[in-house]
Amino acid sequence: MNTTIETKVKNWYNENYPTDNLGENINPLISFYDVFYTLDNYGDIYELIGESDSLIRERIFEKLCELTGHTYEEIYDQWAKAY
Repeated sequence: MNTTIETKVKNWYNENYPTDNLGENINPLISFYDVFYTLDNYGDIYELIGESDSLIRERIFEKLCELTGHTYEEIYDQWAKAY
């Protein structure tokens, strides 16, 4: 799969982590852009994703770093500011 900022997170997640059944709980409508936008606006990432598992969030953040060129620390800090 050629992953871009417009890729649906659930599709990407289920393809890359097929044995993680919690991936089925991810909102099928959201893209990596939506995750980035929510972080940028201090929104609730767990509400957006539809799953509160921290491992899922971490994996999504790692991929978001690759797609945006931001460091994990930058993405994590943005998320932490929302709390």
